[in-house]
Amino acid sequence: MILEKVFYERETVTVAKQLIGKRLTRITQNTKLTGIITETEAYRGKDDPASHAATKLTNRNSVMFGPVGRSYVYFTYGMYFMLNVVAKSKKQNAGAVLIRGIFPQDGIKIMLKNRGIRDVNKITNGPGKLTIAMNISMKENNRDLTKKSSIYISEGITPKKIEKSTRIGISKGIDKEWNFSINPKNYF
Repeated sequence: MILEKVFYERETVTVAKQLIGKRLTRITQNTKLTGIITETEAYRGKDDPASHAATKLTNRNSVMFGPVGRSYVYFTYGMYFMLNVVAKSKKQNAGAVLIRGIFPQDGIKIMLKNRGIRDVNKITNGPGKLTIAMNISMKENNRDLTKKSSIYISEGITPKKIEKSTRIGISKGIDKEWNFSINPKNYF
């Protein structure tokens, strides 16, 4: 069952934690690529100095201020696309959850080919690796992830224990423990 908008209409950090174990599906070139979400990070609005939405609305971050359940894809480091899903309560001005990793399930051969590697354990264990493996680019920005289309998120597994830690690769808001993950070896 695809996650409905109401799932994303909650505090961003809560959604980030509860996305762990859900299934990300990408349909590209008539091929279904799926994986269980194993790592996420929450980014809020004006109260989060590490967020793209910390200062003001721009063309780049406008999706974070819009309706929940939409994809927010951006390009970073001159080489990687990052996939986020907009999630925020009515009290928040903006918010999104970065999908940092998945455990691949369907379309593994295609994902390996897209990445140009042979090691199954390293296909999607990072946000840039994930988007390359699943052929996600700016074309998927601002897509409704609550409807069956070329990209969506649905029910998956129920994690036994979710780890939390500080966010990765940021220089502001480093004290926030808004990174959530599970170890795939405990499930698959």
